[in-house]
Amino acid sequence: MELDPLDEEGLLAGAVQVPSPNCDERPGDAAVRLLVVHNISLPPGQFGGEAIVQLFTNTLDFAAHPYYEAIRDLKVSAHFLVRRGGELIQLVPCTKRAWHAGSSSWWGRERCNDFSVGVELEGADDQTYSDRQYARLAELLVVLRRRYPIVDVVGHVDIAPGRKTDPGPAFDWGRFSPAKLRRRSSKLRLLLDNTPALVAHSRQDTICCGLGGNAPRTWFRRPPPGSAQK
Repeated sequence: MELDPLDEEGLLAGAVQVPSPNCDERPGDAAVRLLVVHNISLPPGQFGGEAIVQLFTNTLDFAAHPYYEAIRDLKVSAHFLVRRGGELIQLVPCTKRAWHAGSSSWWGRERCNDFSVGVELEGADDQTYSDRQYARLAELLVVLRRRYPIVDVVGHVDIAPGRKTDPGPAFDWGRFSPAKLRRRSSKLRLLLDNTPALVAHSRQDTICCGLGGNAPRTWFRRPPPGSAQK
């Protein structure tokens, strides 16, 4: 199933809407140019249940699990959550700034929340993500690129190295190679052929993938993102 476009408020009709209070306005001059991939599981390593959504909506029962006490003071969110089965939940309109990146920078620009969309995958660094999650993430990327000039897809680890590790080594950045994305749908092929280059980054391999009419069709290497921020 291909997703419908975003509406004027940055809401996606194909997503379950669960509004989070943990957001605010983007700076007026901040164009969305970055997609940040995260992972989350609550309790850690366990999937299913409502704890993730409860955390993002400030309704988590901290007595329900010993781990929850350690995150009592967190006020966080993301624009989207992709469940293991591919269910897509939207918590924050894309026009607003979700609180997902924290202290962060990308190519020398700090406060990545200002200019990014955050997507949480229900998962863990060392556990394989589902095919449905990869498919949903690719579909979401198509929708977002129709609205915003997104040029980079990164992990949380890439914008907060040393502080964050997600989406972890279990996330297969190769699933975003041009050939594999092109096979998803005719609309996606058209998008890739008629938009500026998109780059998917993997800090672990320092490998990037160019997508778009002006981009290479093969994998290539360049200095890791962290070195370019110095």
